[in-house]
Amino acid sequence: MKSKENLVFLGMMGSGKTSIGSLVAKKLKLNFIDVDKEIEKELGLSISKIFETKGEGYFRRFEEKITLKILKINSTVVSLGGGAFVNRVIRKEILKNHISFWLNWDNDTLLNRIKNSKKRPLAFNATENELIDLIKKRSNIYSKALYEIKCDEMSKSEVIKKVLKNYETH
Repeated sequence: MKSKENLVFLGMMGSGKTSIGSLVAKKLKLNFIDVDKEIEKELGLSISKIFETKGEGYFRRFEEKITLKILKINSTVVSLGGGAFVNRVIRKEILKNHISFWLNWDNDTLLNRIKNSKKRPLAFNATENELIDLIKKRSNIYSKALYEIKCDEMSKSEVIKKVLKNYETH
């Protein structure tokens, strides 16, 4: 790993960025940072409370600031929020200086994981069609990641093995 590079996990909410990222970090003996958890810690509010009280615009501006700060920390495994990679500034920084992994799942799998979630403000009041549109829109952007891991036919340990293999050959 070049000294500046981080491993960055991106994908839809419910794609396993935090659980896969933290396990990869353990295997590589690196620090792990979940951007959403850092935002919650910094603001003292849950993501859904931030959306509810301050709005998505405020959240996205804060997310950009904190994500760019986290990406300056060397040799770290980072789990992005579902919408962070959509941000052009964040995406450009990741694509230029870090190793990115898109945890990609079939729409049905993602829908089952995210619908009825009280923790995910964009999913909370969305219809199934709105969620499918969001998945499609974001997938076009996620596809710019360095590595795409199609997770549906894989166990968690197989996903981790695939990530590590891509990382080691990078």
